[in-house]
Amino acid sequence: MNPRHRHTKSGQITVALYRISQAIHHLLRRRAEQTNLSAAQVQALLFLKHTRSTAHTIGGVAKGLALAYATTSAMADALERKGLVERQTLERDRRTIALRLTPQGEVTSSLLEDVLDQIEHIIENLPVDEQEVLQRVIQKIVFHLSQNGHIELYDMCWHCQFFRRNAHPEDPARPHHCTFIDAPLAEADTYFDCPDFQPQAERR
Repeated sequence: MNPRHRHTKSGQITVALYRISQAIHHLLRRRAEQTNLSAAQVQALLFLKHTRSTAHTIGGVAKGLALAYATTSAMADALERKGLVERQTLERDRRTIALRLTPQGEVTSSLLEDVLDQIEHIIENLPVDEQEVLQRVIQKIVFHLSQNGHIELYDMCWHCQFFRRNAHPEDPARPHHCTFIDAPLAEADTYFDCPDFQPQAERR
């Protein structure tokens, strides 16, 4: 890193964030080695597990992980050969091919979910007021990085303009509704990150 970063508060914070990113990459690489996967494959499996199916195209995964389309396509081929994902045609658009976790992929992705637990435990041990300040500051940084096109942000249903809570009270299994895809949603579906999220208009 450029030594000039050590002489300003903002520079020191930038270096600290860089060190944290190094730690995250190290944890991903170590878990990848343990599971005979690459770090990018680990991220892809977790992405497929925790985002809505509308983001599961090659392009959606590439965008979500900030990878080139060709790189993501090759990675999908490798995961398919390992029996962790399979390709399927989307019902709402038969021309679009999406990736789906196989049963083996579901098991493997579940085993990967604790990959960042060490960092979470460190944060948990901070005083609550420090956690709240850290959360606000990091969210601001993430927002500005997103505005500048450096990262892709998704969000969940509950504050989306397309979400209709308890629109289907007659169907306890899928009581909610998404007007974007015009389909009922199970409660569990509403906690997935969604690339089609649009914030609700603020009430005046």
